[in-house]
Amino acid sequence: MKKTVRISFEGKSYDVEVEVLDSNVAVAPAAAPAAPVAAPAPAAAPAVAGGTEVKSPLAGSVFKLKVKVGDRVEANQEVAIIEALKMENPVVAPCAGTVSSVSVKETDTVVDGQTLLTIA
Repeated sequence: MKKTVRISFEGKSYDVEVEVLDSNVAVAPAAAPAAPVAAPAPAAAPAVAGGTEVKSPLAGSVFKLKVKVGDRVEANQEVAIIEALKMENPVVAPCAGTVSSVSVKETDTVVDGQTLLTIA
């Protein structure tokens, strides 16, 4: 069964046709917009001899490094930006400490899970 529903996004309304696949599922009436949900906290990075590695959360290119060796960082401080699919994705420090090494440079291509820098 197909239904037409109206959705609103950023002040504009759109009529969308949807197909209901299971007739036992009730369609909920329109409700007030949900409150924004905070992004989950980053998982703790593994501690390695000499410090904690900060790894790339996705494949892309290093758009900006915001720290250098010797810089003091706080937990959840933005330390780099990875560009992927024309989106800038922040990378944050999992812990406080001092940047002991930087393994990449701006414009480098990185893979998911690649070490970007180490915090001691």
